[in-house]
This record gives sequence, C-alpha cells and structure tokens, in this order.
Amino acid sequence: MVVSVLGFGGSEIGYQRVSGRTVERLLGGALDAGLNVVDTAECYEDSELLIGRAIGARRREFSLFTKCGHSRGWGRGDWRPASLLASIERSLRRLETDHVDLIQLHSCALAELQRGDAIAALEQARERGWARYIGYSGDGEAARYAVECGRFDTLQTSVSIADQEVLELTLPLARARGMGVIAKRPLANVAWKHARKPDPYDEPYWSRLRALDYPFVRTGSETAVATALRFTVSVPGVHTAIAGTTRPERWQQNAALLRSGPLPKAEFDRIRARWRDVADPSWMGQV
Repeated sequence: MVVSVLGFGGSEIGYQRVSGRTVERLLGGALDAGLNVVDTAECYEDSELLIGRAIGARRREFSLFTKCGHSRGWGRGDWRPASLLASIERSLRRLETDHVDLIQLHSCALAELQRGDAIAALEQARERGWARYIGYSGDGEAARYAVECGRFDTLQTSVSIADQEVLELTLPLARARGMGVIAKRPLANVAWKHARKPDPYDEPYWSRLRALDYPFVRTGSETAVATALRFTVSVPGVHTAIAGTTRPERWQQNAALLRSGPLPKAEFDRIRARWRDVADPSWMGQV
C-alpha cells in the first residue's frame, strides 16, 4: 500500500455533525490534491456514512481505514468476535464499499489483545475479503504487545511534539518488523491555542506543552502548526499522519505546510532533547 504523507482523520466530521455538502467539498478537494488516505471509526457518530456518501463513487482513488470495537459509542468496548464481525459488516454498508483497506482494533486493552479472540475476528474479516490488512490503534503497553505479537500489519498510535513515548516504546520495533505506522493526533489537538486550561479532552496536551515551553509554539499559530506537523512526519518509521478538520480549506493549508519537507535534523533533535529533559514518566500516549 502506497500512502500519502498526510491523511484525513474522520472523527471531527462525525462528532461535530458537519453537513454532507461540506464533507463532499472537503474530501473531494483533498482527493483532487493528492491525499489518498481516509481514516475513520464506527464510533465517530455519522463519520462513516458521511464519507461513504461523499466519496464512495471514488473508492478506487484512496485507501480506506476504519476501526471497530466501540459500536455502542466510545468507551463501551465490545470485543466479542461476533460483535466485531457484525460491526465490520455494518461499516462496509455505511462506507458504501465491499472492503476496507485496513480494519483496526480501536484501543483494545492489553488483556483483550492477549486473549486473542478479537485479533482472530479481524483475521477472519481479512480471510472473508472484508479487509486487505488488519491493524491496532492505540498506545502504551497494549501497542507494544500489538507490535510484538506479530499478528498485525499496522499500528496507529499517537505521535506529536507532546506525545513522544512511542519513539522509544514501539516505533523502533515496528520499523524493524516492517509494519505500517499511522500517526494519530500529529498536532497534539493544537492544544497551545487555549489561553486557559481547556476541557479534559485537550488538557493533557495543554499541560504538557506548557511544561515543554517550545519556543516555536510561542511564535505564532502557523509556525507552531508547521513545526509540529513536520516533526511528526520526520519521525523514523511513520508512514502517514492523520489530521482531522471540518474546514475544507484547512487540509490544503496543512498540505502546504509540509511542502518544506521533514524538519532539519538539528531542529528535530532540539525537540527530542527538550522532551527528554522535561517529560514526566506519566506522560504516556494519549488514547
């Protein structure tokens, strides 16, 4: 699978109830400009439906990823094989396709992974032709096990200026094993935009960034966005970075920020050194 450096993440369009017309403009323009990765999940409200309606007719132009395990909503995991298979079938209908390129377990706990039934369900989906590849989306020790067990083709995990645990915990091994790596939350939720402590979803990254106090974050929003995004795509082993938006023009802006290529090594190393100096051991990957 050949993937674009920047991919589209479908959570915002689902949770923020974006109109179908806006999604058509957003994704149509992104595909026209060269994006070829679209990632979503069953629990992102209407995201799968919106994507299927907007670009289902252009299915051959992009790689389509989705996730399973939370069919009743985020935080209500159901890892029974029958439930997972039923969920995947439903996702295919919603996405208006006969297969996805990648089906992923969505932040399945370590104990569930070790039990093996959930992974076997994805393997069965692959055997049925419902997915070309199978993967794990998550962080921490569960992500480490997903790499070590040798049963997944890909790992989707948090990689950003405020989330660097994976650079030592999982990515070197994933790279050695030839796994595809999808970076989620590459912009750390743009948490530096908040002048005051934000809601619990953004608060961990906001607090980390205040402690890290990167100079480029202080210089302005576009400089911060460009540096943060280029840092993530510069991490060895990362193949694509998934960024979500509800604004059709935002994807073009993010793509433009990447035209300068990866960060210079000296700048990349400064960000890594600052993390090593400041990061607390409790700063694990954000699910």
